[in-house]
Formats: sequence, C-alpha cells, structure tokens
Amino acid sequence: MTDPIADMLTRIRNAVMAKHTRLDIPTSRIKIDIARILLDEGYIQGFKIIDNPAAPSLPVKTLRVFLKYGPHGERLITGVQRISRPGRRVYFGRDDVPEVLAGLGTSILTTSRGVMTGRAAVKAGVGGEVLCNIW
Repeated sequence: MTDPIADMLTRIRNAVMAKHTRLDIPTSRIKIDIARILLDEGYIQGFKIIDNPAAPSLPVKTLRVFLKYGPHGERLITGVQRISRPGRRVYFGRDDVPEVLAGLGTSILTTSRGVMTGRAAVKAGVGGEVLCNIW
C-alpha cells in the first residue's frame, strides 16, 4: 500500500456512507494521532487499539474507530479530502494555513510539534504538511 492515510480516510468515508457504527483499520502512530484529532473535534465517538482479530498472535494491532451520528441518524462527517499525497506534498507556512469551509471544517496537519489541527497550528505559530480536510 503506497498511501496508508488515504486508505484510512477512504475506510472512514465508506463506513459513514454505509452508516456503520464502527470500523477497523490497520494501525500506525500517525493514524492514532488522526483518530485522536477526530475524537477531540467531535467527529467520532471514540477509538481503541486492539489485537488483530484475524491473527491474535501477530504483533500487528488494529485501530477500531467508533463512528458518531446525529440525533436523527444524520452524518457528522459529510466530506473527507486527502490533500498531501506521496506524489505531491503540500506544505503551508504558519501564516498561510487555510480554513476549511470558512471555519466549519477541520484541516489536519503534521508539523514539527506533531499532528494537529489547522487552528492549533495557527495558534502555536507553526506550519507544516496538510494531510487532509474533513467537514
């Protein structure tokens, strides 16, 4: 797999469109950081790291994400867009971090201070690589 972050975002997009309550993703440190941001921003109910259900003896862990919906079953995640890809990296300086849907969405950046939202990066005065936008 050449782009595991795009795979994670596609799994989330597909699970939300199918109205699943949870989904399993192969884990990595950056995927855990992205899930933590999604939890802090209120897009998901929670997540946990579990042993691989297919082969519990393997050292590979699985990230289980619990999706969140509105009171009448409406989707909280209406769009996910991968910005920076392995073939085309997109960087923004501390003064150029873009807003998503005029502040209604969230951009997720990887910076020298770790993975954070665009608003947190502006507040911290750092720029970085924009991984994705979610709204």
